[in-house]
Amino acid sequence: MSSLRKLFGDYRSLVGAVGRMSNKNSVLWFCSSAKEENQIEKKDKKLSKAMQAYLERATKYNEFMKKERDAYEIGKRHLANMMGCDAETFSQEQIDEAIEYLFPSGLFEKKARPFLKPPHLVFPAKKDAEFDETGRPYHFLFYTGKPNFYSILHEGYHLLKTLNDMDGGKKVGSKLTDVFEPLDISGSKWLDLKELEKQLVEPINKYEYANFINIMERLSSHKRAYAVKEFIMKNRRLLMDKQMSFEPTQPLIDTDGRKYVLTRDCPRKTARADVKVISPGTGLISINGKNIEYFSSMHARKQILFPLDLTGLRDSVDIEATVRGGGQTGQSGAIRWGISWGLRCFVSPDMFETMRLAGLLQRDYRRPERKKPGQAGARRKFTWKKR
Repeated sequence: MSSLRKLFGDYRSLVGAVGRMSNKNSVLWFCSSAKEENQIEKKDKKLSKAMQAYLERATKYNEFMKKERDAYEIGKRHLANMMGCDAETFSQEQIDEAIEYLFPSGLFEKKARPFLKPPHLVFPAKKDAEFDETGRPYHFLFYTGKPNFYSILHEGYHLLKTLNDMDGGKKVGSKLTDVFEPLDISGSKWLDLKELEKQLVEPINKYEYANFINIMERLSSHKRAYAVKEFIMKNRRLLMDKQMSFEPTQPLIDTDGRKYVLTRDCPRKTARADVKVISPGTGLISINGKNIEYFSSMHARKQILFPLDLTGLRDSVDIEATVRGGGQTGQSGAIRWGISWGLRCFVSPDMFETMRLAGLLQRDYRRPERKKPGQAGARRKFTWKKR
């Protein structure tokens, strides 16, 4: 009997221990789950205010760019349909030609003319996030305010120091090849201030730009600069070979069997001229139905005769010009450019190169500077009197 009571007491103690352990485990499980939930909430709250503001701006920017891309695609399809082309293969060059044909504009300023381009070419790019979710910056130069700009200066200085160490015979643990050769950078120029700002997506003042040019000039003039050619050319812009656009065209033949070249809308300031150069001729010059005395200014007459005298074709071709708008300077400049553009089809290659070097084939884009408010003119100021 006593043995049964003892066995029953051991059983009750075992059940109680199991119950206590199960209660303890349930409490532990509840505490651990609550702790995990708190950690998740804290993790969600770890987003800094700066990161939240960036995410809001990025969302708005992405939505705006999506709407602009959709509008661009719709406009592209409309233009393709009007021109009778396939919208899927309608290139940007065809878009520009279609706009110029369907919406002709006499505005001189190109920015004021209608255009249709992809949104990423029209609207400025936005900088990506420069810090993580906790607000810690990615770049070690973040607190300079212009990390992209100062990283270029830092890398340029590091490369210059490496080249100097290589030149001094020091062992340099660098991947640069030991090339003893200068770098030819002709045919290119350094990025100007606006181009550099667009590339870095950061505002830069003139003082900082001068520092950029200084370090780049020192780096490019080093006798081992060829080893860092990739870094140097990344900050330079290739100049266009304008001689290719000056290539002469094939002259047409009129009813009399003479060759002629007609150049329309020759521009200079607000003047526009249509110039016809006929060869062979007798030196006849007709401007709006009058001879060269149409211009009372001797300077304007010399502008007309200069390309004819330079090429030696003054008595060998006839000139017929119709000019409108502007004054004598603008009209004579427009006619001179039209004459030069027509004469290039009747001269030898050597004379063609001489005309190009003389600047006869290059359009003159200069315009009068506008008057400023509060001033007597573009640069002229009112007389200041103290009393």
